[in-house]
Amino acid sequence: MTSRNGYYTTSDLSRKSGDIIAEALRRPVTITQRNKPRLVLLNIDDYERLMRQSDRRSVGRLETMSDELFAEFEEAVDAYAQSDETSR
Repeated sequence: MTSRNGYYTTSDLSRKSGDIIAEALRRPVTITQRNKPRLVLLNIDDYERLMRQSDRRSVGRLETMSDELFAEFEEAVDAYAQSDETSR
């Protein structure tokens, strides 16, 4: 069974779940509803890889940034601004 670029409708999911699951074991599969992507099915290895990658990311605020990191940030912004001015 081959889909259009790994996309199936929710109706396909109810009628062809075994085939869709088999494909999702090989590559991510998107489930659409009313022609809009709603769900993605992917194998556990891909899911765990994505979760490990997201664990390495963190959200911060300037107010909570260490002084050392803030100084590095300021230097990077200044260097970018200077390179932008010289390219004009």
